[in-house]
Amino acid sequence: MKTLKSALVEEYEVNPYTLIIMPIEYGSKIYSRVVEVDGELVSPFKPIEIIKKSCEYFGSSYEGRKDGTRQLVGITHKLPVTIDPTSNLFFFPTNSPGREDCIWISHENVDAYHRDDKGNTVVTFRNKNKIEVPISYSSFESQMFRTAMLRTKLIQRIEETQRKSMYLFSNPTSEASDLKANYLLVNRRRQ
Repeated sequence: MKTLKSALVEEYEVNPYTLIIMPIEYGSKIYSRVVEVDGELVSPFKPIEIIKKSCEYFGSSYEGRKDGTRQLVGITHKLPVTIDPTSNLFFFPTNSPGREDCIWISHENVDAYHRDDKGNTVVTFRNKNKIEVPISYSSFESQMFRTAMLRTKLIQRIEETQRKSMYLFSNPTSEASDLKANYLLVNRRRQ
């Protein structure tokens, strides 16, 4: 049986300091080892449960986030999820999220990655912490790319919506004047 060296937390939501969420065996159960920028925590929940709770904490369901990913980028398996776009919380799984060995990685916090001699990927995070992850380099790179596509599409839509609303609210009298001018023009033609 493994002993827990990190602080045990009952509640945990993904945040900008979260780097990676890894499953660990504790007795007969699967817990999560959460590595943050400045330390590690252990949660009695599986990684997928932390991802689901974090989606709910930021106002959506995990299923809703998955549906959004499918809609935006057309990905159908090993879906990256947007936990909170305003905080750049985009996470991707290393394999099927239903598997107990699935690891979740923060896209925002990955600084670099390379193949090791065992066929795994060594991930260097922004704080220079290196963690070997049991995923092939090509699969890891694919997940990074897919998550980048999701981020780009979602941020484009958010910015487009902001531009439209800024235009509407910054120049409301101009639009009202245009509508009035069109109304008068149409009515003059009818006479």
